[in-house]
Amino acid sequence: MLAAAQRLRRSTDFAAAVRGGRRVGRGAVVVHLTVPVSADPNLSTSSEPVRDDSAEQSPVPSRAGFVVSKAVGNAVIRNRVKRRLRALVQDRLPGLPAGSTLVVRALPAAAEASYPRLATDLDAAIAVARSPRERRSR
Repeated sequence: MLAAAQRLRRSTDFAAAVRGGRRVGRGAVVVHLTVPVSADPNLSTSSEPVRDDSAEQSPVPSRAGFVVSKAVGNAVIRNRVKRRLRALVQDRLPGLPAGSTLVVRALPAAAEASYPRLATDLDAAIAVARSPRERRSR
């Protein structure tokens, strides 16, 4: 089970992650991942070392939230999908940068998806969301 500090609860937190995060859909899930600017090494603009006063404080934990709508199925199916996703995310959350916000939205296909397929879809979506964005040429 996720610790209380690792769970998203407020609708404003969900909205911020969905609006500001990178969205990637794979199979039965859609992932919205928001990585803090200080944790993203691709965004550093200076070659000088940055003084980090936050090192003295405890790191901000990565947090996760789940969205499973009625389109997925009845309450029993929705809760089963949430339990599976929660167990999968619990193992993957420590691998994300500190302060990251992850929202996992289950698609209707998640109701029939096996546990290994959910794991594969989640891993693929997180990997793409974490990869640096390529610039589009015009």
